[in-house]
Amino acid sequence: MSTLNQLKLFGLAKGFDSRLKNTAHADLSHEEFVGLLVQDEKTDRDNRRLARLLKNARLRHNEACLEDIDHRHPRGLQKQVLVELANPRWVSSGRNVLLTGPTGIGKSWLACALGNFAARQGFSVLARRAPRLLEELHQSRADGSRLKLLAKLAKVHVLVIDDILLTPLAEQERADFLEIIEDRHGRTTTILTSQLPTKNWHEAFGEPTLADALCDRLFHNAFKIEMRGDSLRKSNDGGKS
Repeated sequence: MSTLNQLKLFGLAKGFDSRLKNTAHADLSHEEFVGLLVQDEKTDRDNRRLARLLKNARLRHNEACLEDIDHRHPRGLQKQVLVELANPRWVSSGRNVLLTGPTGIGKSWLACALGNFAARQGFSVLARRAPRLLEELHQSRADGSRLKLLAKLAKVHVLVIDDILLTPLAEQERADFLEIIEDRHGRTTTILTSQLPTKNWHEAFGEPTLADALCDRLFHNAFKIEMRGDSLRKSNDGGKS
């Protein structure tokens, strides 16, 4: 047991201890017993990896899951789209997800549920509110860490940016946002939430040439989900999707 723990085979060590005490395993062959221990180790590693991915993701609603979507509240969620999003191919193929709708409709919750789903499939996830992310980029210019931060944002498999275009973007913010999207385009997935419909994004981004570049990269092959209805915060589910 000491050697197994020194080798960091924690799942195997725990499984070995518990299975030795289980009389139901007395009749197993050596191969069957070792097979169960190997599965114990794999399960333990998978669980620790998921816990690490979810911790690093910093999802606003860490408990949100696609399985918990409440279909009693019709908000423009199409069943076929949800079926497609329940398959990890949208992540591996780098498809974006654009969630729009009024405040309290469950955009952030659904974005976190998608991030949670991606993490459970083994993908790295990072979530940020747009104002905080843009502030981090602004500060990174001052301390010289901008390239490092951009590289981090480019590398993560799923980047969740909540509340984009909540306020008009300044010139430098637009340029920074384009850098992020350009680095990720066609390679990784970006999930955006906004109260502004996607048809108004081009105008909201401001400078026409930059807006063309952003919209082209964001909208290409993206899932566009426009949510409608009354705020769910009026109910007791706290905005659960």
